[in-house]
Amino acid sequence: MITPIILCGGSGTRLWPLSRKSFPKQFVPLINEKSLFHLTLERVAGLNNHFITLAAEEHRFMVTEAMQAAGVDGTLILEPMGRNTAPAMALAALYSDMQDKDDLLLFCPADHHIPDHKTFAQTIEQGVRAAQDGAIVTFGIVPSFPSTAYGYIQQGASRDEHSFDVVRFIEKPDEKTARELLLKGDVLWNAGIFLLKASTLLEALNQHAPEILSACQQAMAAREHEEAPSGHAFIRPEPKAFSQAPAISIDYAVMEHHDNRAVLPFDGQWSDVGSWNVIANLTPEDDNNNRIEGQGLAHGCENTFIHGPHRPVVALGTKDLFIIDTPDAVLVCDQGHAEQVRDVVAQLEKKDYSQAVTHRKVARPWGWYDSVDVGDRFQVKRIGVKPGASLSLQKHHHRAEHWVVVKGTAEVTRGEDVFLLSENQSTYIPIGQVHRLSNPGKVELEMIEVQSGRYLGEDDIVRLDDTYGRVRDKS
Repeated sequence: MITPIILCGGSGTRLWPLSRKSFPKQFVPLINEKSLFHLTLERVAGLNNHFITLAAEEHRFMVTEAMQAAGVDGTLILEPMGRNTAPAMALAALYSDMQDKDDLLLFCPADHHIPDHKTFAQTIEQGVRAAQDGAIVTFGIVPSFPSTAYGYIQQGASRDEHSFDVVRFIEKPDEKTARELLLKGDVLWNAGIFLLKASTLLEALNQHAPEILSACQQAMAAREHEEAPSGHAFIRPEPKAFSQAPAISIDYAVMEHHDNRAVLPFDGQWSDVGSWNVIANLTPEDDNNNRIEGQGLAHGCENTFIHGPHRPVVALGTKDLFIIDTPDAVLVCDQGHAEQVRDVVAQLEKKDYSQAVTHRKVARPWGWYDSVDVGDRFQVKRIGVKPGASLSLQKHHHRAEHWVVVKGTAEVTRGEDVFLLSENQSTYIPIGQVHRLSNPGKVELEMIEVQSGRYLGEDDIVRLDDTYGRVRDKS
């Protein structure tokens, strides 16, 4: 049996401002109104409908929501902090081993676009024999151009009908080296997809990266297990032990040193959706090679990509530009500098710009909120609550709140009182008052919240009870 392991970490900073740390690219609906994570679940569901997903604690509800939408179930291993792919894969292999299984584990990044599901599944099945024989099997993409954005795998002698030995891994090359590699004809792009037995990975880690294995073993030995209301299981490795694992990729930790490695070529359509160059290429072009999403208008432009879903965005006489508009941040980028967007995000974080990390509209397990306006001692939010969902029973030490229902029906708990509000009705929550907002209806509840007080931060929440087990955090 093959168990898919979806690696759902990463912040996707090269796709800022659409992708941000609190809402990274794998959860953004980029293709046909579906996220890359959702599409990944659909792609591997033909192999096994039960998954293990590695994700950050703060993204757990985005993961479960996408799994429910895709009609799959599974276990979520919640990393206390990002430590790169080697520790993440170690956690998954240890969890599988604890279930007294030695299944084949298929590690897939959550941010790839592979529309040909049938060819993908067939290629994975072709790697089963080598994986069962104890090899670490990886899958390389047949290159279509001399890319400098991907690492390469040089393949060697044939192992069986489908797989080849791995000669070496090659770092992202410059353009001259990339052209030379393609001319040799024996290289593939490194896709970061692996198929192997749990025992194979654990033995390889013990041989090449024992400090990673030891830290992860201790973290999993002291793990917490939670059965969520959604039916998914949350596994939380012990943070202090896990923090001792070196932050390193599986390529550096194991693959570059291991002897028994195999690679299979994948000749289907594939995109590592890691930059605006890739996103632009997924959009149809006009006669002047302009690509427009949303309300963009390119006048007298050449080779310009406009992402403008919220309002008119006009480009006049531009060439070779990316123009990315979001409600609270705009990126204008020469196409030759797209790989440097992450450097800009790092600068924004140093300057404490909230837009580097969060969107104006923030997803929550019960729905969402949108910070419409903020000023001295006040903040205005639009709040959407899913049918049947509730916010936590809570209070605030520093702010009062005024609620106005604009759509749907709200059930309000205010102290000992519980009452309903319909459209155009309102209520007031004084400072320190215990309260809860719920949606008892069958349509989304939408309301306007006006906060007032000397401190309006999201950490001014004292949770007394919560449907989603969030008394432990501030999300």
